[in-house]
Amino acid sequence: MSWLQLRLDTDPEQAAMLEQHMLEAGAVAVTMEDNADQPVLEPGVGETPLWRQTRLTGLYPADTDMQAVLGHFPETLREDCNQRIEILEDKDWEREWIKHYQPMRFGRRLWVCPSWLEPPDPGATNLLLDPGLAFGTGTHPTTALCLTELDSLELSGCKVVDYGCGSGILAAAALKLGATVALGVDNDPQALAASRENCTRNHIPEDALAIAAPNEELIETWRGQADVVVANILAGPLLDLSPTLLGLLRPGGTLLLSGLLNTQAAALCKHYSSRIVLTVAGEREGWVCLRGRLPEA
Repeated sequence: MSWLQLRLDTDPEQAAMLEQHMLEAGAVAVTMEDNADQPVLEPGVGETPLWRQTRLTGLYPADTDMQAVLGHFPETLREDCNQRIEILEDKDWEREWIKHYQPMRFGRRLWVCPSWLEPPDPGATNLLLDPGLAFGTGTHPTTALCLTELDSLELSGCKVVDYGCGSGILAAAALKLGATVALGVDNDPQALAASRENCTRNHIPEDALAIAAPNEELIETWRGQADVVVANILAGPLLDLSPTLLGLLRPGGTLLLSGLLNTQAAALCKHYSSRIVLTVAGEREGWVCLRGRLPEA
């Protein structure tokens, strides 16, 4: 099946109104994207920032009368929008994504491999992954940084917490690298389900992975018990969660923080400095991973 897409270039002030008109005129989906290579970084609380030059794309069934769609918009609203109507051929988007997802190596011994491909090095530590609907495939720089740091640690017999676990890739990697037990924490039920499924796919015993939402009592039983706590989220939550993350670590335990830009590292290090000294352990494409060791009691 083919689709028709209507593209409009606009500014943040007009974007919401144009989106509403697209939907009222029969669009089955509307997306917004940057039209000037202007990054929008982590927003403040309550903010919904848009790019100064924003492109809206509305998707319509192939038999839609696009002149009638355009007629739905007030002339003054669309006259400066550089409107374009294009035919979009349907694809099996899942197959398109699968085609480009290949095995990746992190550190000395860890490979992350799509579950539908044979591992390139059967003798390595191979993590078979199917991310499903949850974040975390190893392709993002922050995930890659965390995986590389985990590979560098001696994890045999360790207890590891993956806070904001997404697909469970970091918890599963830690278990494959020798950790005895891991706790995956996420506020998205789909992420917790994906974490469990990916551990099962890798023949990790069910009792080796505990999963919990952030407010569950199970997390309290881990207080002061973890040898490693890794959190790959965003700078804001890493600030807010500092008492929780540090509270989970045992004295002498290792903290790994990622999901932040190199410009945010100094503020994070300063925020945590009264309890733990953090340094930049790695950097990729402007993203960093911080690492520190909680002092012995």
